[in-house]
Amino acid sequence: MTKNIEIHLKNKIALITGAGRGIGKAIALKFAKAGAAVVINDINTENMKQVVEEIKQNGGKVIYKKADVSDSKEVKELVDFANQKLGTIDILVNNAAISKVVSFLDTTEEEWDRVIEVNLKGAFLCSKAVLPGMIKKREGKIINISSQSGRRGSPWHAAYSASKFGIIGLTQSLAVEFAPYNIKVNAICPGVVFTPLWEEMIDDYAQKLGIKKEKVKDYLISKIPLGRLGTTEDVANLALFLASSYSDYITGQAINVSGGSVL
Repeated sequence: MTKNIEIHLKNKIALITGAGRGIGKAIALKFAKAGAAVVINDINTENMKQVVEEIKQNGGKVIYKKADVSDSKEVKELVDFANQKLGTIDILVNNAAISKVVSFLDTTEEEWDRVIEVNLKGAFLCSKAVLPGMIKKREGKIINISSQSGRRGSPWHAAYSASKFGIIGLTQSLAVEFAPYNIKVNAICPGVVFTPLWEEMIDDYAQKLGIKKEKVKDYLISKIPLGRLGTTEDVANLALFLASSYSDYITGQAINVSGGSVL
């Protein structure tokens, strides 16, 4: 009889951006349950407070700080705050992201810039802020949340797709550059996970497909070989593995969590 393998993150400090809801929240809860001290970041304070309360009720250690990951000053303040309150960050999850379903010709320069700033520049700034501490310790894990849209482009998703392709390029570059310091950098590419972000886009997605919004989920499921939408738990499980010692010989990878919809 085989025993269940318990993955733990005891004595680790993890910073998760965009952790007030959706995938970021699921990862924060998973890491805290595994024993990590968790730093919650988001731009919505009320959402963060709810996640913090849930973690504390389960006996976890957690702090939170509002910061816009596209602002270098706010990112520095976030990392300094984490270092002062808990210590050097061992694990960074670059999850904060925004998206907009809009045709390419209707995409404004401002919309394009904002998506790239949050999704890609945010990962750059946060990684740059935590890497000196990881280099000093000669170990660390950075997990970048990309997307199936970082694997293949799709109509009405140009800015988001470009940012998520960029995340994979950033992941590979950092993995090679910082391997000598025992720092592993990997990306996760989720498929369709109906987070609040997806719910906010469903009307635009229905318009894109030319169907009623009530039919969008059924349409998306029909494209997935495993026959269901992904869950935040699916993504958090992989994040936990990549954050743990079980993945110590894995770096520079972009791993699909898409039910077979992207191979």
